[in-house]
Amino acid sequence: MKEIQIFITGGTFDKEYDFITGELFFKDTHLNEMFERGRSTLNVDIKTLMMIDSLEMTEEDRQIIIHNCKKSQYNKIIITHGTDTMVETASRLAAANINDKTIVLMGAMIPYAFGTSSDGFFNLGAALAFVQSLKSGVYVCMNGRYFDWDNVRKNRQTGYFETLS
Repeated sequence: MKEIQIFITGGTFDKEYDFITGELFFKDTHLNEMFERGRSTLNVDIKTLMMIDSLEMTEEDRQIIIHNCKKSQYNKIIITHGTDTMVETASRLAAANINDKTIVLMGAMIPYAFGTSSDGFFNLGAALAFVQSLKSGVYVCMNGRYFDWDNVRKNRQTGYFETLS
């Protein structure tokens, strides 16, 4: 039996780099490769909901995320998400009153495709640990820490997530 649901929504985490044009783009998720490289033995169900930059995420996109979290048979859910609007989506999830599940949103500041300079692998590992150990609720996981959905912000000057108080 699968234990953890992972929903992919895009974000820098899954972006690729075009060496000719210098542009970032989406091709496919890196999660399967990451689980293999990390030698993970966790039972996970990975489902791609969308592959978009979070700055382009609409309210309809957030409703798709909420709907899938509500209907998921799993009570432990990780959502890969762009960092720019991660807190906004966490807020919408909390307002949806999905009280019986632990939902952790995570992402990366540097694409996984950039190799060892990416924080994606580290953030995924932390999210996997937190989703298994935190009580039901909605959380943001970045920089090796977890934050309650209503007490976090992305500091756009430092590039780190931090508590509000």
